[in-house]
Amino acid sequence: MGKNQHVVPRAGQWVVVGAGNSRASSIQPTQQRAIRDATRIARHEKSDVVIHGRDNKIRDRDSYGNDPCPPRDRKH
Repeated sequence: MGKNQHVVPRAGQWVVVGAGNSRASSIQPTQQRAIRDATRIARHEKSDVVIHGRDNKIRDRDSYGNDPCPPRDRKH
């Protein structure tokens, strides 16, 4: 399984950062575009996307790995 991808605010933009990395994988003007990039990376690496809000607190998480006990998705 690859590194989880975090979508975080940085200097007025939204960045995708792999867990444990300091360098951004993607820099986008909107959170939605950063989530799209993070999802693409997470699907390829079979990892999670962790979405942070403007206050940097985790607001959502999506799994694209082989989770043996996947959570029930309540978004739909």
